Amino acid sequence: MKRRDFVHLTGLGAAAAMLPSIPVWGNSVPLDAALDRIDPALKKRMSDVALNAARSRGATYTDVRIGRYLNQFVVTREDKVQNIVNTESYGMGIRVIANGSWGFAATDKMDNDSIAKAAELAVAIAKENSRLLTEPVQLAPQKGYGEVSWKAPIEKNAFEVPMKEKVDLLLSVNDAALKGGANYANSILFLVNEQKYFASTDGSYIDQDIHRIWPTFFLTKIDAKTGKFETRNSLSAPMGMGYEYLEARPQDKIQGVTTLYKGRYDMLEDAKAAATQVGQKITAKSVEAGKYDLVLDPSHLWLTIHESSGHPTELDRVLGYEANFAGTSFLTLDKWQSKNFKYGSELVNIVGDKTQPGSLGAVGYDDEGVGTKKWDIIKDGVLVNYQAIRDQAHIVGLNESQGCCYADNWSSVQFQRMPNVSLLPGKQKKSIDDLIKNVEKGIYIIGDGSFSIDQQRYNFQFGGQLYYEIKEGKIAGMLKDVAYQANTQEFWNACSDMCDESDYRLGGSFFDGKGQPAQSSAVSHGCATTRFNGVNVINTARKI
Repeated sequence: MKRRDFVHLTGLGAAAAMLPSIPVWGNSVPLDAALDRIDPALKKRMSDVALNAARSRGATYTDVRIGRYLNQFVVTREDKVQNIVNTESYGMGIRVIANGSWGFAATDKMDNDSIAKAAELAVAIAKENSRLLTEPVQLAPQKGYGEVSWKAPIEKNAFEVPMKEKVDLLLSVNDAALKGGANYANSILFLVNEQKYFASTDGSYIDQDIHRIWPTFFLTKIDAKTGKFETRNSLSAPMGMGYEYLEARPQDKIQGVTTLYKGRYDMLEDAKAAATQVGQKITAKSVEAGKYDLVLDPSHLWLTIHESSGHPTELDRVLGYEANFAGTSFLTLDKWQSKNFKYGSELVNIVGDKTQPGSLGAVGYDDEGVGTKKWDIIKDGVLVNYQAIRDQAHIVGLNESQGCCYADNWSSVQFQRMPNVSLLPGKQKKSIDDLIKNVEKGIYIIGDGSFSIDQQRYNFQFGGQLYYEIKEGKIAGMLKDVAYQANTQEFWNACSDMCDESDYRLGGSFFDGKGQPAQSSAVSHGCATTRFNGVNVINTARKI
């Protein structure tokens, strides 16, 4: 799978063609399958079988993950339902250390004999791997939590909502878009429920229930005279929430060029606005290349944070252990060790955070049984930390893991994955209008689009969904054919102003790719609307 398929399903064609490009595990199951639960006592007994079998074969450490992964996809186009898919994947992954080396095995046969054999296989693999070791695995200490549980603080389980209600919503979105002038409209609802159980020889037995939701749509309008077309995708963010995400409240409105919401989403309202805006894009003025001050909405900036801040601070990329999906990282250890590497301006404070309610990465405990937390990565513009898990912590002088280990399925081995990586909002009260009124020559960008970034996460180019010209502090009309280019350090040092907490919103990716074999994870990135001065803008429609 290409990275763009993971990061966002931007620009995909017919809805029926979408599902093959989306990572889906498991077998089809009845629509009400997600309402069933497995008794934690049974999961504990199965875990103990694996822990005891691995110990008896010489494992010095073992962890067990029992996962039940449920996905629901509702896909529509114009006035038709294209597909409804419900899948379930259920099994156990067993990871061990033996002779100082990692070993891993998995099974979907959940009887005692099969579990014991999988544990024994994991130990045998570890012992064979140890023949290639240069130094043994060094795990940061981790206390056992005993028997604990964590549930996502959702208000309404989306799997319990009647299918008719979901279909009616999506078809009404398509209808509103078509009546508003779009020629083609398809809408999709993705639901995820991860029922995860973790046990380890550290003494933890952790039961977690995680929910995610992503409503999205794709509109196209064709100019009948010229045959040219434009698109406008949904401005929704995937979230770690229940169906309440789709129940927008008046008090959550953020007024701007287009109406957005803080923490909620009005899909129908967005579709109506999109139908108008996609028509405006056809007649919009093509941008003149040059230097502009950029005012970037969170619905756009989250992706720039993800690519230029999230991935380059993954410690495995920094160390060269991970080079898939656009390479390693320019943020090498010497820059961190200097304690004064100027990543950005003093306004730039970027944190890793696995605890933020509503975010895609929020869990109580990671896939190594480590309690999640929040920590500084960039402090006042200076690189101060990375993202590290138990077997990496000692490399950067940490006494404990930061709790950002994850596997996308019970059959996948867990490894370091990006937590929610977010830009903290400004401390002074400022609205979007306050940012715009101080711009003489600029562009206001809303929504994410195509992008490109190099193998060290340094030189990049980003586009968006909607572009508005700013002249002498006022919106002067819509633009098109816009993309900006910079390198990471130059861009973040150009950060000059930002809105406060009242404008802080989450964007994110349902399908962030990493590793080989490839795995995907869901991750959010928060920020407020932010200004960057003197950024190079190109015209994407003109040949150089």
